[in-house]
Amino acid sequence: MTDASQRLAELLTGSTTDQALELFDSLPAVGLDQLIGQWRGTGLRTGHVFDGQLEAAGWRGKNFHSTEDVDPLVFEQGGRPFRVNPSLLPLGAGVRYPQLLGRPAVMRTSGRLLPLLKTSKPQARLRMVEYRGVVTGSMVYDALPIIDHFRPVDAGKLLGAMDMRGLPEPFMFVLRRSAD
Repeated sequence: MTDASQRLAELLTGSTTDQALELFDSLPAVGLDQLIGQWRGTGLRTGHVFDGQLEAAGWRGKNFHSTEDVDPLVFEQGGRPFRVNPSLLPLGAGVRYPQLLGRPAVMRTSGRLLPLLKTSKPQARLRMVEYRGVVTGSMVYDALPIIDHFRPVDAGKLLGAMDMRGLPEPFMFVLRRSAD
């Protein structure tokens, strides 16, 4: 296990945004070709308003088919994956009213509504973007003010930082390469 992998394992038990960004900043840039594939995702709990929200709704991960064809949000219900149009999610409401996030009734309702937000079209693109002083592989959402920036932890793991307009700190997450 590399030092970066060991540090990530420690952070997955609980961390702060500063600790997660310290690891992120220590990692090299990732090229776009290294991103192509299917990835399973999990949040990195840092105290962010979005911590646990994707997982509670059945988030599976992201699919990078090519630089022009990206599924930024893939969910799973009943063992079946489906792509969601992120522009239909009420992310702005979650930022404005964080006290609603995580409430059981809200989570049950949002989980049931997700299949209504399915899409068959790509919703993002991959580009090299400078973030925190390093030009690295990043995912640019088509219809939202969000860019996900990636750094490789090892050959099969990425550390991601979701940079969203209106949020003072990034939402941190981990992607693991998947064969399915």
